[in-house]
Amino acid sequence: MIRLRGWCSRRPRGAAGPAGRRWASGGPAGRALRVLVDMDGVLADFEGGFLRKFRARFPDQPFIALEDRRGFWVSEQYGRLQPGLSEKAISIWESENFFFDLEPLPGAVEAVKQMANLESTDVFICTSPIKMYKYCPFEKYAWVEKHFGPDFLEQIVLTRDKTVVSADLLIDDRVDITGKWPEVGEGQAGGLQPKCPSPSPIVTRSV
Repeated sequence: MIRLRGWCSRRPRGAAGPAGRRWASGGPAGRALRVLVDMDGVLADFEGGFLRKFRARFPDQPFIALEDRRGFWVSEQYGRLQPGLSEKAISIWESENFFFDLEPLPGAVEAVKQMANLESTDVFICTSPIKMYKYCPFEKYAWVEKHFGPDFLEQIVLTRDKTVVSADLLIDDRVDITGKWPEVGEGQAGGLQPKCPSPSPIVTRSV
């Protein structure tokens, strides 16, 4: 989905604007527009990578084809398919090299690079590591370095709760992101702003 708190026209860095036209600044109070981009399912092909490794490790077990996937949680649908499959599914993404080996979704890396080059726009990859953290956090950093280069490592936010990150726009494949912070205007405290209000979500994959 795409959640918005503000948007305006902008141009690539270095591009000349029309004569006499002043381009709008990106975010509130003249600061750069802050964009968070999810990783799994938005940049990295989590579903495809999971299915390939699941079928390789459990060739005799039933599986769910990509066109038959429903809902956000892979493990829940596999658990309904057959007892014990939920645990097998979870073991795939808890394994070494699962996150590092994920293929980029077509055009995703190039689109984020272009967005990061827009004037008055700060782009961060905001991703939630799994609780079994032996491999996942390191591999997410390594994946970004592989596909975006070492400089982009400064643009990574790892958090289990994306509502604590202040930003103007979130691009994510999950439609029901919740967390510790309330919606905008519901008793904010401590100076931190929830990242966005409650706009209509745009789902980035079929569920």
